[in-house]
Amino acid sequence: MAHSLAPECTPLKLQYDSCFNTWFEGYLEPAVAAASSPAQREAYSQRKAAEFNEKCGKIWESYRTCVEKAVKGKGLDTLLQQARDENPLTEPPSSESSS
Repeated sequence: MAHSLAPECTPLKLQYDSCFNTWFEGYLEPAVAAASSPAQREAYSQRKAAEFNEKCGKIWESYRTCVEKAVKGKGLDTLLQQARDENPLTEPPSSESSS
């Protein structure tokens, strides 16, 4: 696995990567079986999101906080904001509007 932006964040990154990969392996296989109806897919996705937050949420927040601090410490926050201002992300069209 790759190192994080800041060396002090790498242990958190490794913990998060491991947690996410374990969760994701368990997500993929049953996701195919849960695809029988939109309601079942939605219920499955909500259960898996709750499971992810329970198992990996705290690690993710710790890692994200560490990276945000490193980004500011390296002066990259200004560049990121400039890029966001120049090329803002837009929401994709909803599936309801395409029907």
